[in-house]
Amino acid sequence: MLTKRFFLALMGCTMSVMALAVNLKECVIVSDKTDAPLVGKMATTLSEDIERVTGVRPKVSGKMKKGPVVVLATAERIVGLCPDVDAEDIRGSWERFKIVTQGERLIIVGSDARGLAYGVLHVSERIGVSPWYWWADVPVEKKAKLDYRENFTSASPTVKYRGFFINDEDWGLKTWAAENYEKELGDIGPKTYDRVCELILRLRGNMLAPAMHTCTGAFYSHPESQRRADEWGIMITTSHCEPLLFNNAAPSEWTKERDGEWNYVTNRETIWQKLDNRIAETKQFDNIYTMGMRGLHDEAMKGATDPRERAKTLEKVFADQREILQRYKGRRAEEIPQIFVPYKETLDIYDAGLKVPEDITLVWPDDNYGYMKRVSNAAERQRSGGAGVYYHMSYLGTPHDNIWLPTTAPALMYEELKKAYDTGATRYWLLNVGDIKPMEVETQMFFDMAWNFEAFSYENANRYQAEWLGKVFGQQWKGDFQQVLDTYYRLAWERKPEYMGYEIQWDSPQNERLHDSDFSFADGTAQQRLKDYAAIANEMERISVSVSEAYRPALFEMLGYGVKSAEQMNRKFLMAQRNHETGSKEAAEEAQAAYDSLQVLLNEYNHLLDDKWRGMMSEIPPGFVSQYQRMPELVTEPTDRFRLPQEQHYTTYRQRIPLKEVKTKAPFRLIKGMGAEWIVLQLGEPLDEVQNPASLESEHIDLTFKMEESDEESRLRNETGDSIRLCISAVPLWPVTLERSNRFGVSVDGGTPVVCENLFTEWSAPWKLQVLENRKDFLLTLPINRDRREHVLSLIVGDPGQLIQRISYRF
Repeated sequence: MLTKRFFLALMGCTMSVMALAVNLKECVIVSDKTDAPLVGKMATTLSEDIERVTGVRPKVSGKMKKGPVVVLATAERIVGLCPDVDAEDIRGSWERFKIVTQGERLIIVGSDARGLAYGVLHVSERIGVSPWYWWADVPVEKKAKLDYRENFTSASPTVKYRGFFINDEDWGLKTWAAENYEKELGDIGPKTYDRVCELILRLRGNMLAPAMHTCTGAFYSHPESQRRADEWGIMITTSHCEPLLFNNAAPSEWTKERDGEWNYVTNRETIWQKLDNRIAETKQFDNIYTMGMRGLHDEAMKGATDPRERAKTLEKVFADQREILQRYKGRRAEEIPQIFVPYKETLDIYDAGLKVPEDITLVWPDDNYGYMKRVSNAAERQRSGGAGVYYHMSYLGTPHDNIWLPTTAPALMYEELKKAYDTGATRYWLLNVGDIKPMEVETQMFFDMAWNFEAFSYENANRYQAEWLGKVFGQQWKGDFQQVLDTYYRLAWERKPEYMGYEIQWDSPQNERLHDSDFSFADGTAQQRLKDYAAIANEMERISVSVSEAYRPALFEMLGYGVKSAEQMNRKFLMAQRNHETGSKEAAEEAQAAYDSLQVLLNEYNHLLDDKWRGMMSEIPPGFVSQYQRMPELVTEPTDRFRLPQEQHYTTYRQRIPLKEVKTKAPFRLIKGMGAEWIVLQLGEPLDEVQNPASLESEHIDLTFKMEESDEESRLRNETGDSIRLCISAVPLWPVTLERSNRFGVSVDGGTPVVCENLFTEWSAPWKLQVLENRKDFLLTLPINRDRREHVLSLIVGDPGQLIQRISYRF
């Protein structure tokens, strides 16, 4: 009996100890003043976050206290504060943290200073402080009591260096900072970058590529900006055209009149001195250095046009730059983080035989529209410098700017980044995020993937954003968010809101002007598009009036503005098209009303929260040459002056093979969340061995379909004989490596396969149309046995990973 009582008492004591939590409202935050500076910064940050939740700011101390205590330390310093805490399992690791609860002590240990910071901000987020509490105005719920208990050890992040690039800031972040948030400076400066770097750290990032357009003062023209970044533990990296932290687009840094040509062959001494000076003044900071050089801003490299001659020049540039780094940093070049981005013409130079030192990280870019142009081949995967990714959520350039709304399908982003991840691109991920706003949700997803890519899959990537929004605004809305996002991204897949004027920028005069669309009021596709947009805009309005008032600004900033603006942009152009086709006064009035509604939405954004974001949406960004933001011309009589050129019309037949009903098994897969029908068929794993697409001996999938002819099709078939016309629409991927192509085979009823191969050249007319429409259509006419009612379409693996998004046909 005594034994039983003792056991029960002991168990009760044990359960009592296990149930103890630390009272954060009454705690003292303790850190060692000799620890890394970021540790002290995090002590203050945690104190402020606890105050945001409770209204009480805990004291920060350098000595242990009685009562509830939160201890912050790196693994090197924890012994001095908590000798009984074992941090050996994370010591020496990259950016890990460990959280231990011991009675009234909550102990957060980092393997390094940023690891400690991520541990602190992990706690902050769990008590209700969103990374977006300031940048997207996510409310912090007040709590009268705040007890916290956790025991957790993190892994190192998937990607070593994670950050974003502020770009094309002329019409958003710059106007907001210069005219509103930092108007005393009139520029994007230290006050803005302090907020930016806090956001990056809360997103578990560790680097920033600052804004660099000519309209903005160079980052280093405001020296305090670098110090603010360093206080937050954020490294500075730069874009592909800013060698050794030098921004040649800024007049304060470089002008032709003062400094001569930006040409390393003819003006080496001046350029070398500029780079030498920049590293001399920044040598004390941890930065990541862009190596090589391009032209001024985003121009091609000056001098010789032969890629082989350019390669020789770049190799000299590499040698000079590495000498500068070694001299000022006091380390071997191999120990200093460096990147080379084969972007635009520099990829041609790389392919021409450019010798990039092995320890420099190769950062593979997408094509500015979400499709990875290249990933590492077998030889490149052996490089000690590893590989990384430069990915665009925003882009200014031909064939059309995409700097207004975020419209890259989450499943596409995952599918493309997975190819990079699977080929070893885990050293450096940089996201071109434009002005940061309104890219909040997409940015969150990118950073979460960079932190733990294995948490994502083909099955959950498309659900991620709705689930994250559900956590912010309430799980009861998760299904509604999913419906809105699916429709929003699907409609943008067919044509982004910015592209609805069907202009092609920096092209021929004919292509540069506004045109009517490829959607038709005759076949109902225009009406259906308008109906779908109206449905999600109405749904956003319903959710907005249902959530608490405190959450409405955040909802509008992160989703409502984009959805409602996309609807009005489409309504503006489609009703103008209706006016052109019919001369209808009512259609003209609807188009004008949509244009006016866009201005109303802009005003709503700019006047949120007592004008906090005034200037962030200064206008629908016009870029340098775009027309889409304007009001189309309206008419009183029908006209074909705005008719879309025939080469921009697409063929789609009435009958379709519904991909969602296809049964698959490895190596084939259905991926939901991209494609014209919002599901695609993947033909093999992208990195599998290449097969022969002209042979049914290769792996293939068989799709059955039936002959269902209209009278007109029956008449045509009698004229054309026993054949079927197929339109197979593929997603316009790039070959995964230089050694591969984009091929798959097609056979009907076991007949001789036809090989479909998407060969294109970047900047060519076919490529421009592909990225504007997210499609490459193959039109085939194949023999068929007209006596059979059921037929088999075989899709054959060639270059694995091809994505089929729609199959339509007619007999």
